[in-house]
Amino acid sequence: MRINFKFYFLSLSILIAFSVFITDIIIMPIYVRHGEGSYMVNIKGKTIDYAIDILSSEGHKGIISDTLFSSSFKSGTVIDQYPSPNMRVKEGRTVRLTIAHPEKMVLVPDLIGRSERSAELDIRQVGLEIDTVYKEYNSDVPFGNVTWQYPKGGDLLSRGMGIHLTISLGVPPNFFQAPNVFGLSKKKAINALEKSGFSLGKVFYRQNEDLIPYTVLDQSLKPGTVLEKPTAIDLTISVLDMQDIFNNIID
Repeated sequence: MRINFKFYFLSLSILIAFSVFITDIIIMPIYVRHGEGSYMVNIKGKTIDYAIDILSSEGHKGIISDTLFSSSFKSGTVIDQYPSPNMRVKEGRTVRLTIAHPEKMVLVPDLIGRSERSAELDIRQVGLEIDTVYKEYNSDVPFGNVTWQYPKGGDLLSRGMGIHLTISLGVPPNFFQAPNVFGLSKKKAINALEKSGFSLGKVFYRQNEDLIPYTVLDQSLKPGTVLEKPTAIDLTISVLDMQDIFNNIID
C-alpha cells in the first residue's frame, strides 16, 4: 500500500511537469500569438528613399505624413516616425514619416519711409515677423514712419525670421536745424528760413556774373547746424553789378 502511494505521487508529479512544459512551449505561444510582429526599426536620419526601402524589407509601408522646414536637418531626411523605434508592431504596418525640407527664403520688403502699420502688414504678408522695434527722434522722417531696418530691403531671409525696425518720433523738442539755402533765390531762401523757424539777418551782396541775380551765395550758419533756439541767419546774395545796389540804396 505504501509502494502504491509513492507510485501514484510520482506519476502525478510527472504528469503535472509534462502539462506545464506543454503549456509553456506550445499552448501559451499560440495564445499570445508568439512569433507574430516585430520591433519597429529606427529610420531617423535616413534619406526618404532609403528609409522606405528599409521599411519594405521589414514588411512595412512608409508614407510621408508631414514636412518640417528647417536648416538644422539635411533636406530629404527622416526626422520623425510613427510608430516610434523599438515599438512592437505587426507586419504590414503603415509607418508615418516626417521629413526635412530647406527653409523657404523670402525677399525682404523695402520699408524705409513707410508707416509702422503699413510696414507690419508687408512683413506679415511675406511670412516674416517683427523682431525688435526701436524709436528715435528724426527731423527728416515724419512721426511714425520707418527710418531704418535690418535686414535691408531686397535681402533674402528664411520664412518666419524677424526684422528689426526703427520708427521716427518726429522732430525732437527744442530742435531747430539750419536749412541749406545755397543756390536758392532770395525770396525762396527767406521762405525756407522762416519755415525752419529762423529769421533773415543781414543781407550782403556780391558781384557774380555766373549766377542768376539775387541767388544765395553763402549763409552765416552752416546748413544742418542744430540749435535749441532759433536765430537770425545772414545771407550773401549775387548781383550782376554792384552799382545797381548802390543806386537802389540812393533811390
